[in-house]
Amino acid sequence: MHTNEQTLEKLTVAAEMLKAIAHPMRITILSFLEGEQKLTVTEIYERLGIEQSATSHHLGILKSKGVLASTRDGKNTYYYLKHAGLSGILKCVEDCTCTN
Repeated sequence: MHTNEQTLEKLTVAAEMLKAIAHPMRITILSFLEGEQKLTVTEIYERLGIEQSATSHHLGILKSKGVLASTRDGKNTYYYLKHAGLSGILKCVEDCTCTN
């Protein structure tokens, strides 16, 4: 594969990740998972105050686009940021949208 094709492929993956993040509930979910936090779907939907099914839908989108990963421990599945650098995106968004 040529360098330009590799670059385009990486940019396409990055764009898909950003599209997945670009939702108020998903940004909130990511903020819960900053600092290497691992939370279950129950912990996340209780914090969000929305239905478990809606939370699972958002988690599925984030996981399918490579934003989140999960690990199973008994009956619980724990979700976490797949890349620690995603916290930088959240900080950037916060810095750009907060007016002081």
